Amino acid sequence: MTERLAAFLDRDGTLIEDAHYLADPDGVRLLPGAAAAVALLNRAGVLAVVITNQSGIAQGLLSEAQYARTRARLVELLAADGARIDATYHCPHHPSVSGSCDCRKPATGMYRQAAREHDIVLAQALYVGDRRRDVEPALELGGRGTLVPSAETPPNDVAWARAHAQVAHSLEAAVRDYLTFVGH
Repeated sequence: MTERLAAFLDRDGTLIEDAHYLADPDGVRLLPGAAAAVALLNRAGVLAVVITNQSGIAQGLLSEAQYARTRARLVELLAADGARIDATYHCPHHPSVSGSCDCRKPATGMYRQAAREHDIVLAQALYVGDRRRDVEPALELGGRGTLVPSAETPPNDVAWARAHAQVAHSLEAAVRDYLTFVGH
């Protein structure tokens, strides 16, 4: 297979409103411009891969089935706007409940799994989200880390991103910048 480009997208606070431990698919609300940004990736032939921590599963705040329903609702809402998610990975762990793991962001387990399963070139990928933990894997794996601050992004995360990564005012701006960076 040919190695592929990918954008690793955080879910809560980046693609959808962060509802904190979202268990009800009716609570899935796309953020403005999210579908347009994903559609840009789709048209450019860049895989759109959701990478999300879902510690509410380990904490008993939602089940795997509830998470699956919210994931399906996100896919449905994006499709209605002409956008497609190519793959989704989630970490159901929480360190205080299930111990440490290699998948909870900023750990790189989910990214490495996606790379193996989809022939992704990690060193040329986009790592984007509203928290430092979403962007930090770019430092280890290569590629372009871009923070898109939300109302809940800690100021320290923004300061860190300005020093070690990129900061964009929207997901669409982050995607456009990345596509320029990789020559698409």
